[in-house]
Amino acid sequence: MRIAVAVCVVFAAAFSVDAAVYFKEQFLDGDGWKSRWAESKHKSDYGQWKLTSGKFYGDAELDKGLQTSQDARFYALSTHFDSFSNEGKTLVVQFTVKHEQKIDCGGGYVKVFPADQDQADMHGDSRYYIMFGPDICGYSTKKVHVIFNYKGQNHLIKKDIKCKDDELTHLYTLILRPDQTYEVKIDNENVESGSLVEDWDFLPAQKIKDPEAKKPEDWDDRAIIDDPEDTKPEDWDKPENIPDPDAKKPDDWDEDMDGEWEPPMIPNPEYKGEWKPKQIDNPDYKGAWVHPEIDNPEYAADDSIYKFDNIGVIGLDLWQVKSGTIFDNFLITDDVQEAETFGTDTWGVTKEPEKKMKDQQEEEERKNREDEEKSKKDDNEDEDDEADEDEHTEEPSEEEEEDEGDEDAPAKDEL
Repeated sequence: MRIAVAVCVVFAAAFSVDAAVYFKEQFLDGDGWKSRWAESKHKSDYGQWKLTSGKFYGDAELDKGLQTSQDARFYALSTHFDSFSNEGKTLVVQFTVKHEQKIDCGGGYVKVFPADQDQADMHGDSRYYIMFGPDICGYSTKKVHVIFNYKGQNHLIKKDIKCKDDELTHLYTLILRPDQTYEVKIDNENVESGSLVEDWDFLPAQKIKDPEAKKPEDWDDRAIIDDPEDTKPEDWDKPENIPDPDAKKPDDWDEDMDGEWEPPMIPNPEYKGEWKPKQIDNPDYKGAWVHPEIDNPEYAADDSIYKFDNIGVIGLDLWQVKSGTIFDNFLITDDVQEAETFGTDTWGVTKEPEKKMKDQQEEEERKNREDEEKSKKDDNEDEDDEADEDEHTEEPSEEEEEDEGDEDAPAKDEL
């Protein structure tokens, strides 16, 4: 048993050594991030970033990340690393996002750029390789974007991948493999996977309808037809409404004043509706005509859709109505296990303490609200009691006032 364990340890160590980590950022050196990340100068009013672990966290230091700090702003920030190509290798892009502000509308995604991207001029129209991560706006948009640039055009995944919309930190992972398959994970769990060719419109259709083919004129695709031998009965046609036979002209009806009297109309009990011949199977039915297809002359297979030759910049280029999102734990690697382990050692370690702290804060806020409401209720009741006491205090009568005023006056007998 000890030998098996030892072998596993050696294998894991070798596996880790083979993994290539192209980029990693955890913001563990305080303001050191400012020397690595560059703000775009394309606009003068981009939102400002700050380093913080937020209002609730699992670890005050480990959970520090870059947070958007100004409402209704565009944000544009990026950092570069040694360029590489993912040709023949798996590419993994991973990071964490926390919308602690309960985001109403804004992005939480990253963009991966070519190494020659001018960071000082990065903006919404800058060409990127990959755009990946959550995007939320109102109740209708709560999705994970997975967009790849192919031959100069951005292509959005055809599937709808739901993102997390709560206020806790979540781990987003994109895996792109050289066999042209992909996987999207949230919190280290698979939420979507498939083929690049099938789930994006990178390539034209392999087959198209033959433009020369036309449905034959004598092709009968009616499965059911009217029975040609069925005829309408002679007594079928009856009016839908008839004069009421029981109606009588009122005795006081004056034709000179009221006009000619006509009985009211009622539904005709003999009315049978519109006649239609019965339906029968069409003896000449040939089935639905299927348009023949041919090979699309514009289609060309491409086994390099997944490949990007000069990856070297990752950026946060987004818009937020309500600020407060925190980005952290960035990782770009060629090893799925390395990414999973990194996610477990970062987000995985602090997620439960973070939730516990948030729950405690919410419980304290709830108790404070209850105490305030109780205090207000007690104050209102005290005010009502005082008002009732004032209302029931009796005013002295005029005789009492006169008696009180004449206390020092001589008695009548003394006058």
